[in-house]
Amino acid sequence: MASETSTIAIAGAGSIGCYVGGCLALAGRKVVFLGRGRVVEAMRESGLRISDLDGRDRSLDAQAISATDDPATALCDADVVLVTVKSGATAEMAGLIGTHGRPDAVVVSLQNGVDNADRLRDALPGRRVLTGMVMFNVVQSQDGELPFRVHRASQGEVMIDAGIHGLTELLDVDGLAVEARADMKAVQWSKLLMNLNNALVALSDLPLASQLADRSWRVILAAQVDEALAAMRAAGIAPARITGLPPALLPKVLRLPDWLFGLLARRMLAIDPQARSSMWDDLKRGRPTEIGELQGAVIRLARQVGIPTPMNERVAALVRQAEAERRGPPGLGPDAVSAIPGKV
Repeated sequence: MASETSTIAIAGAGSIGCYVGGCLALAGRKVVFLGRGRVVEAMRESGLRISDLDGRDRSLDAQAISATDDPATALCDADVVLVTVKSGATAEMAGLIGTHGRPDAVVVSLQNGVDNADRLRDALPGRRVLTGMVMFNVVQSQDGELPFRVHRASQGEVMIDAGIHGLTELLDVDGLAVEARADMKAVQWSKLLMNLNNALVALSDLPLASQLADRSWRVILAAQVDEALAAMRAAGIAPARITGLPPALLPKVLRLPDWLFGLLARRMLAIDPQARSSMWDDLKRGRPTEIGELQGAVIRLARQVGIPTPMNERVAALVRQAEAERRGPPGLGPDAVSAIPGKV
């Protein structure tokens, strides 16, 4: 059971964690941010600014923020732990929650991919671990900009497993719409389809709105989605309908001419002009990406059921090459990305 007096730990003070935690703190919820380095230091120094595509622009003073790099401090009294670290840090965070968190705390994975909640459950036997999914994009301020700012750059809500009394009411606050679902595994697979575009934003070095408005890039995304849907069908996975568009129609819509796509996909294109993907930010900062949890998840599933995935494999290889070179987003054009080696 959760209530408005529950303590909420944000286990990963990055873009998503700071936006979610910032909205909760502004609504009067008791929030503790767990993070490292420049973000926690910036919040301690000058607070946190939270803005969104709908025109909200709010701030928390440094004195009103509880932010720490000590997991014992952040987790020991938490009733709810929202896990917002990147997929590569899931195992480490699970260990910290197991060591320092309360056995009766509710743990919610708000992470990309389809496996992180299961990894948390495996590492935290006997604990209540819920699947969640953030359906919007968040960007953060440039290094050195104070106060540290997180901006919700697209429309969307947070979806979580149903079943914990009061949890939706605790988390559903101004600027952060939260919906309980009974089909979160299907929601994860549906969100994965659109997350396949994260890599294309990273490879192109284009803002998300510009990249998605270009049919040459959408055709590459459509090819990846086709492969993913074929693998899901063969595996008996039915992705949820989480927007007005059935997942099966997504490749057809993506391949439409630009003018018609713009008319039919207004919600998809309702994006801040400067928004990028988290994978773009990872390449920019020389960090490992989540390519293994996105394209990698499609490739693994497809291999299990004997479905070829040449486009997902091509995109994954290009991202891994950019990771290894550590020169930031490579600024490739669509022809360079879609040119599959050995294919005439």
